[in-house]
Amino acid sequence: MTDTTKGMYAPVYDGPVLLMSTAKVKMVAASCITVLLLAILDINIVSAVAWKMVNDLDPVHGISKLPWLTSCYALADCIVVPLYGKLADEYGTKPLMVFGLGVFTLGSLLCGLAQNMTELIIFRTVQGLGAGGLTAITLVVTGILFGDQEEDAEGPIKPSNAVGIGASVMFGLGLALGPTLGGLISDSLNWRWVFLLNLPILVAAFLVIVFALKMPTNPVRRKVDFLGAALLGGFGACALLVAEWGGARYAWGSGTIVSLAVGAGLLVVAFVWRQVTAPEPLVSLALMRNSVFRAMVPMSLIAGVGVAGGLLYVSGYLQVGRGLSTGRSGLLIVCMAVGILASIPVAKGIVTLFGKFKYLLVAAGVFQAVVLVLFGRLGPDTSYWLIGAGCFVLGIGMGQSLGLGLQYMQSSVDKEDLGVATSSLRFCQQLGATAGFALYSTIVARYLDAHLGSAAGAANVNGNLDTSALSTLPADQYRAAVGVFIDATNVVFVVAGVVSLAAGLVALVIREQRYRKSAGDSSPAPVPAPAAQEPSLAADPRVS
Repeated sequence: MTDTTKGMYAPVYDGPVLLMSTAKVKMVAASCITVLLLAILDINIVSAVAWKMVNDLDPVHGISKLPWLTSCYALADCIVVPLYGKLADEYGTKPLMVFGLGVFTLGSLLCGLAQNMTELIIFRTVQGLGAGGLTAITLVVTGILFGDQEEDAEGPIKPSNAVGIGASVMFGLGLALGPTLGGLISDSLNWRWVFLLNLPILVAAFLVIVFALKMPTNPVRRKVDFLGAALLGGFGACALLVAEWGGARYAWGSGTIVSLAVGAGLLVVAFVWRQVTAPEPLVSLALMRNSVFRAMVPMSLIAGVGVAGGLLYVSGYLQVGRGLSTGRSGLLIVCMAVGILASIPVAKGIVTLFGKFKYLLVAAGVFQAVVLVLFGRLGPDTSYWLIGAGCFVLGIGMGQSLGLGLQYMQSSVDKEDLGVATSSLRFCQQLGATAGFALYSTIVARYLDAHLGSAAGAANVNGNLDTSALSTLPADQYRAAVGVFIDATNVVFVVAGVVSLAAGLVALVIREQRYRKSAGDSSPAPVPAPAAQEPSLAADPRVS
């Protein structure tokens, strides 16, 4: 177990046996943070570079394929996340992390060598299969290494505030800095280096994990629910295809879409049945008796749909609608990163003011909803200062809802469920984001098809916007073409804002105790909950 009496970084023991010295713990922590940031960056870095990839590999039909660059990654990620979490609970974190690192490294190399959109989509899927393990397992490792509570103490493990805030910053910076770094790299070098620059960092992290990471082993070996994982993966695939193809490639009432929708319904029913009857289910339904976990599952799913709209289409608006380079548009998006850092003191104030952590999640949804709905009024001449300010506030909401929400959930479950609970929440976030990417791409494609006319000149190719032709158009045709695209993104922002607000409102159903200030302490301290109320076991969800 971890000796938590010596500060944040402490050696790790298995009984009397020293497994990891303080120096090794620091090395592993640095590797986990780096790997987590890379995995998160790689889903968001494409949101900026994708437009340049499309222009390079398939300028005419690329926009219709563009969502698959993010969706295939996110789908592969969310399908394997619960499986990684269960395997980590049963067989230990190190083998799973080594495997995930290897797959992610291979996928990064292949993406950098892709010659067409189809190859790039396939290789992004490989990358996602590795990323699913990295995001889930690194959070489990940090949750165990830096627990506030001894392993043998009663009650659930309680990850430290530093871990929760660190996770928030990593998720937030990955979301916000991805477009910035992607733009700078693609402008300075080539979009392929977005993937190739990962390789030396990943190799270094791989060596640290192989030679330095040693965790207490669990000698008990139980069955892993591979059938449950297959059913869940099938449901995710069918749901994505319905969202991606419905109303675009096939009519909503077509046999293909109806069959996929029915298949998704049957698979989710079969998955629930499997979890009820399996001796060792992939996701313990007992977790649903925990009020925090029960509320965080739908909230994460809905929030993922909302966030997807802002991530991809703010960059699209800046690059296609305003003609900025990927690097310059990325510099505006960096305002989100600043907002994420500012979210930490804002979060502390909200918890102190209202006395309950759930209002932090409500506020996050409100912040994001207000900004996204206002973004629905963006035009071809909107001030960049206003856009930067909006991205800053959007970052505040993201910083509050991502890492701190994860910390809150981790602290509410028993230690033996930490891995599967963490991966389940990540699954919901990724499934929501995947569905969101598909939904918004359908909205944009249908809007362009309905409104692009002869006024757009050569940029209109049978209802598709040819981005490579924009720079060659006369001024009036250019304004007409980008005007339609901006209007399409405005619709996306409004829809994403409404969805984000719904996610925040879901948090109101969480039952928790109230927090008050202790004498001489600026952090809110818990007030005992009434006996009839289910107590909140939040990791002392105090924001400090």
